[in-house]
Amino acid sequence: MVARLIDEDPEGAYGYSRVALRLASRVAAVREAAGFAAYANQKYSEALAEFRAARRMTGNVDLWPVMADCERGLGRPEKALDMAGAPEVHKLDKAGQVEMRLVAAGARRDMDQLDAAIVTLQSPELASNSVQPWTARLRYAYADALLAAGRADEAREWFAKAVEADKDGSTDASDRLAEMDGVEFVDVLDDSEADQAGDGEPQIPSAAADDADDTDDETVDEDKVDEAVKDDKD
Repeated sequence: MVARLIDEDPEGAYGYSRVALRLASRVAAVREAAGFAAYANQKYSEALAEFRAARRMTGNVDLWPVMADCERGLGRPEKALDMAGAPEVHKLDKAGQVEMRLVAAGARRDMDQLDAAIVTLQSPELASNSVQPWTARLRYAYADALLAAGRADEAREWFAKAVEADKDGSTDASDRLAEMDGVEFVDVLDDSEADQAGDGEPQIPSAAADDADDTDDETVDEDKVDEAVKDDKD
């Protein structure tokens, strides 16, 4: 249930995680799920504690990047940078190493070190033309850092590259690109039409409305109807 709800209803996921902890706090998967539920609700201290517990139980380093991001959430970007340089990073798979690079760049930005954040994101994975699960997010982070540093032309180029790689809409790169290009999305309805649409009443075309009015004016002679039905039966 935590996995099912965490994206659309993080508070609900968090509630389920607390129940799971009461029932099976010695299960590493439960501690990890509780950590992600707390993380989704910006309860970074609680999330970090759960991730540490899961890591102690399994000895796995996969949670290292998200643990470092919890340090950022707690206002400790220096600690996140220390973790980015720790030996555990070399034990991560490629996806984990890219995630760690994103966290480190975010920590640099937290410290107003924009140029350092840009350099942190410059990597073989960023330069590669192949599209991997992390490609869109990496390109997006790089474009965002460039824009923050006032390098708008380069930022636009990388937002466009992020859009190319973002097949499942994991970022809002297309919106950012449109914003940079001055594209505005407006409602096709004018104010009067919007008001009418909001009334909840179906709009009847004028001709149909006339027919409806004519129908309302007609009266039905029930005696004649009964007589007609009797004649049909005879």
